[in-house]
Amino acid sequence: MSRKPKKGYYVRGEFIAEGSELDLAYKRELKGSDSASKTDLKRESTERQKLGVELLELRADLREQLLSKGHLNELLVEALAQAKKITDFEGKRRQMQYVGKLMRKLSEEDVVALQEALLLQHGGSAKETQALHLAESWRDRLLTHEDALTQWMSEHAQTDAQALRALIRQAQKDAVPLSAREVSEGKAPRQSRAYREIFQWIRQALKGADEAQEELSESPPLED
Repeated sequence: MSRKPKKGYYVRGEFIAEGSELDLAYKRELKGSDSASKTDLKRESTERQKLGVELLELRADLREQLLSKGHLNELLVEALAQAKKITDFEGKRRQMQYVGKLMRKLSEEDVVALQEALLLQHGGSAKETQALHLAESWRDRLLTHEDALTQWMSEHAQTDAQALRALIRQAQKDAVPLSAREVSEGKAPRQSRAYREIFQWIRQALKGADEAQEELSESPPLED
């Protein structure tokens, strides 16, 4: 059975899926509003809750590593432990809603760390983990260095520069600086959906470049 195509449209050759952050960024610019919609918040909540479900099966050694690095907190670990013990359907559902609420308080860096731990548990390679770190590095550079976009375009010319610039601008607008107290407590800022969308977009571009390079290296040499 063929997969149902995603709804969306093209902007200068780049496919924009309906409901994606890029689609929302375009619509916000047209409307002149930067506020996140209820749909945005609900989608983010659903994504975090799904990740919480996956964490139910996280290995103890990986959980301890995340705890020691501050990516997990005792309250969330206890909530997950309680969820695993509950067998009643309704009771488990309510407990996982609570887990989802705690998940929404995590920073983007915490979420990426959890995803990496799950990747390792499911047999992810060192190469895949390295790719995640590279995507993080590129995202941070694009958000903090004006010349980073020029460098990215020199290496990934197929990227829609205007679309990526719109995402970067949106993420910068959405960023909320921490107070002096929050900084002293070591808290990480809560990042917007645009921030996460940039990360996913970079990962896809890097993955495509790697696959193209592998195909090139595997191609038989041309005969004279």
